[in-house]
Amino acid sequence: MKDIYVLGIESSCDETSSAIVKNGREVLSNVINSQIAIHEQFGGVVPEIASRNHTEAISKVVKESLNKAQISMEQIDVISCTYGPGLVGALLVGVSYAKALSYALKKPLVATNHIHGHIAANYISHPDLEPPFLCLIISGGHTHLVHIKTYTEFEILGKTRDDAVGEAFDKVARVIGLGYPGGPKVDKLAKEGKLNIELPKTHFDNLDFSFSGIKTAVINLHHKNPNINKADLCSSFEKVVTEELLQNTLKAAKSLKIDKIALAGGVSANTYIRNEFLKLQNKGYKIYYPEPVLCTDNAAMIASSAYYKYLKGEKTDLSLNAVPNLKINE
Repeated sequence: MKDIYVLGIESSCDETSSAIVKNGREVLSNVINSQIAIHEQFGGVVPEIASRNHTEAISKVVKESLNKAQISMEQIDVISCTYGPGLVGALLVGVSYAKALSYALKKPLVATNHIHGHIAANYISHPDLEPPFLCLIISGGHTHLVHIKTYTEFEILGKTRDDAVGEAFDKVARVIGLGYPGGPKVDKLAKEGKLNIELPKTHFDNLDFSFSGIKTAVINLHHKNPNINKADLCSSFEKVVTEELLQNTLKAAKSLKIDKIALAGGVSANTYIRNEFLKLQNKGYKIYYPEPVLCTDNAAMIASSAYYKYLKGEKTDLSLNAVPNLKINE
């Protein structure tokens, strides 16, 4: 079978990334231009500034990815990009660039869902992983528990009814003065804390999640007692959030009789969450998660996802547009 080289482009939020991936799993290059330092002063991502920086960085990032992979544009078989969900202006930069490359080089274009990309990150880190399996997608904008039936077929089993788990981490970090990006800072401070603060848990009859209540409880505790131990607060917050994630994932795994569980998305880099899920190995479950650089937004995961869509015969025409509110099954 001929090797297939996919050039991936990711620009859904504040990372401009380009990658070259061979046969869906072998990363030849994965260049990421992060804007964290730019947006840190604003306490979060400013969409217009993100779009402008994508425009300035995209050409350089694509060229660098080709140079690092030691491959020419003519050797690329497929051009891929994220077309949603994300910030519309940011998405349009990557979509427009990918369409232009596809047209100029007469290469097939395969657009992919950003969330599908996060799932596919596990294929890169774990060459032995194949569907079916369960995937818990936890990021700044999403919390989904998904049954991965095939490389391109997904069934949503549960999702957040309010805040995404990463959103809750960021809001807690902002209120207690840790700044942006909040998730890694909460994770770091929590290691110094004790699990001594009672926080509310949310339970539903189905597999949905809710993090608004615990986020509000943490914020109220801090407002009522500004001198409360922040490390203890972070540690207790992290514990309750993880318990909810574990509870629903285990319930789904038992119901479907699936022993393979993967984590995906930016919050899957959280060390406490990872360690708690790894304990499930003692109960016979196989746990997968991407290496840290593949947890956050990157183009390698987009190229991997697009590879499997391409094998299935999915291609995109040049009428492609950005879809900021794209759903996971679209």
